[in-house]
Amino acid sequence: MSKKHYPMDREKRAKQFIPFAALKGFEDALRLKEKIVVNKIELSDERKEELDNTLRSLVVGSIITVVYYHEGEYLEKTGYLAKISPTANFLQIVNEKISFENILDIRQA
Repeated sequence: MSKKHYPMDREKRAKQFIPFAALKGFEDALRLKEKIVVNKIELSDERKEELDNTLRSLVVGSIITVVYYHEGEYLEKTGYLAKISPTANFLQIVNEKISFENILDIRQA
């Protein structure tokens, strides 16, 4: 006796061809290894003074964009300025604390 073969519906058939990732997170780990590490830019005294003046003019609650150095790369973060601490030398955008010494640029929105 032979079994009757019924055609598979398209959805089940398509699932057979979905890529399989045996190592979850492996692709992300590879992308992190591909990151190009850059050296921190040493700012001129003029530029440091400009940033210092900008820092003094910032108002908590305003929206700012900061370009800063973090773990071998420059990142850009935009958000509400939650805190400025001149004594501890950092500012905080939402939950991210950024050291003054790592800031490359600040723009107010």
